[in-house]
Amino acid sequence: MNKIDIQHIGLLIENALLEDIGTGDVTTDALVPDAMVSTATMVAKADGIIAGLDVAEAVFRYLTPQFSWKPIVQDGDQIKNGDLLVEMSGPFRALLSGERLALNFLQRMSGIATATALYTAKISGYNTKILDTRKTVPGLRLLDKYAVMAGGGENHRIGLYDMVLIKDNHIKVAGGIKNAVEQIRNHVPAGIKIEVETTTMEEVLEALAMHVDIIMLDNMSNEMMKTCVELINHRAKVEASGNMNLDRVRVVAATGVDYISIGALTHSVTALDISMNIKTGQI
Repeated sequence: MNKIDIQHIGLLIENALLEDIGTGDVTTDALVPDAMVSTATMVAKADGIIAGLDVAEAVFRYLTPQFSWKPIVQDGDQIKNGDLLVEMSGPFRALLSGERLALNFLQRMSGIATATALYTAKISGYNTKILDTRKTVPGLRLLDKYAVMAGGGENHRIGLYDMVLIKDNHIKVAGGIKNAVEQIRNHVPAGIKIEVETTTMEEVLEALAMHVDIIMLDNMSNEMMKTCVELINHRAKVEASGNMNLDRVRVVAATGVDYISIGALTHSVTALDISMNIKTGQI
């Protein structure tokens, strides 16, 4: 799993701090002496998978250079309710002002990682991979997709620029799958993968005839997906999409698809409960 490049999300953190602190933390600045320092810990309040430690650390480092951060666990680790996650120290003002934002990032990302891990566990024993989608909070995509990897999933395309996905409206405009794929190949650089969304057996055959990289089976029944997988017979990768949930995902994996994409990993996040405990500051 690649680490997050904090420089790439620096503007995100700066904007989040501006949104939360604005011209200053009026409560903390009025009550806490500027020279006061303190220690703090982050503790898990639920079982799950941790993700986003570097992002949480970056929040405090943007507020103060005089900061010590000692993680006890690493992104991707399984954690239990009550586990100590991080020990830190620094100016009391920075700890108080950065607490909520750091936890917001860490809890959301850990919630995504935890959900992803549940899905990957459900399909244990199959070669199928769990994929995310573009159904992310605007501005948080890199964090959301990193969290999916922390949970054992894989990333689909990052955006509209790094992979071709020909969907139903594209097919209508182009006048069919064959025309769409031909036009795409005349416009995009070699090496960019081409995926086609299909909903019928006829569309699968059209996409197969065009030798695309991935064929998406969208909103098909389990039985129809199995038939399509057998028809494709490893001549293209196969992605299952639409109405996926924990109750269904193992049956879908059993059809032989290579990937199952799940929008709920990032669009319906349940944050993982994590608390931050700050000790009384000292001058």
